[in-house]
Amino acid sequence: MNTKLNTRIFAMIAALAGIWIFFTIKSPDFIGARNLSMLAIDLSITSTLALGMLLIILTGNIDLSAGSGVGLIGGIASVLIFFHGLPAPLAMLCGLGAALILWPTMGWLVANQKMPSFIITLGGLLVFKGLFWLVINNQTVPVVAGGKSNLYSILTTYYLPPVAGWILVGLASTILIWSKMRQRARRLAQNVPVEDGEMFFLKLFLPVQMLLLFLIIVNQYRGVPLSAIILGFVALVIHLITTQTPFGRHLYAVGGNEEAAHISGLPVQRVVIAAYALMGGVVALTGFLQTAYAGASTTTVGELMELDAVAACVIGGASLKGGRGDVVGVLFGALIMASLLNGMTLMAVPPEIKFIARGLVLALAVWLDIAMSRNRTV
Repeated sequence: MNTKLNTRIFAMIAALAGIWIFFTIKSPDFIGARNLSMLAIDLSITSTLALGMLLIILTGNIDLSAGSGVGLIGGIASVLIFFHGLPAPLAMLCGLGAALILWPTMGWLVANQKMPSFIITLGGLLVFKGLFWLVINNQTVPVVAGGKSNLYSILTTYYLPPVAGWILVGLASTILIWSKMRQRARRLAQNVPVEDGEMFFLKLFLPVQMLLLFLIIVNQYRGVPLSAIILGFVALVIHLITTQTPFGRHLYAVGGNEEAAHISGLPVQRVVIAAYALMGGVVALTGFLQTAYAGASTTTVGELMELDAVAACVIGGASLKGGRGDVVGVLFGALIMASLLNGMTLMAVPPEIKFIARGLVLALAVWLDIAMSRNRTV
């Protein structure tokens, strides 16, 4: 099992390296400080939604409404700011409130009414898309009123000064190392198999090196984007939830075998509803980030983002059957997807080719998940 896991890790690294080398050859600006800063913002948006999707996938469910929800929640906040003059924080709270009503409702239908999550969220995709277009009245609605920046608009336009970036990367590296070492010590104390020392070091060394490299590059442009800090916070919270809390263990248990989890006395229904509630919060945050990045709410905001989120999860090792996946893997998967889209945009690839590429990556990711699942059963 560890061999297969290590194979997946090295495969992701090789795929990412191949993508970066290809786009660097085709367009040397790909590794420029400005483009990598833009890539960091793209990654932050994709990864945030993918991390929320991870919670749903861990339970063995899916959320196909996430992309439409991103547009809807971002559109609600934009309309409240631009047409009704609400302060940005209050408008964003209204959008968040709407998400925290809609997503637990879908979770309730899935958990209590035993309706397939695929069907419920597919219906949500259509309903939310229609509501979104009604809310913005098929117009382009700016995220600011009177041309003045606000909390909403700076989500993807504010950059931290270099000193603050170094402090944050130091804290993030320390937390990552402490968490992984604590988790390893706990597994050893319980006589649970762990990866060997070299693999454990590699899994710590690579993320820390990537954080340092990321900081050095973005500091050559404007500094660390605020959106990257938001992603870091979301990743930390979801990592702690999935690895350090009973609720996180329940997510894996429900996805691994729902019937066994129910017989064991786990609150299966509440776990699924809570997962969708958390997803609602993540969708709202992603909606604010994506709409702020676009500068306005338009009918295309959030389009197909749910597929990028699912692909990021599956590429990162999450199983569509539930019970398997982690934050680090999702971040790697999201980086692969964001790099692919960023590189194609830089090369001015036609939209139709982008659609084909995204579809092929999603299909390949699902095929890989099924193939590795078969290998585990052999």
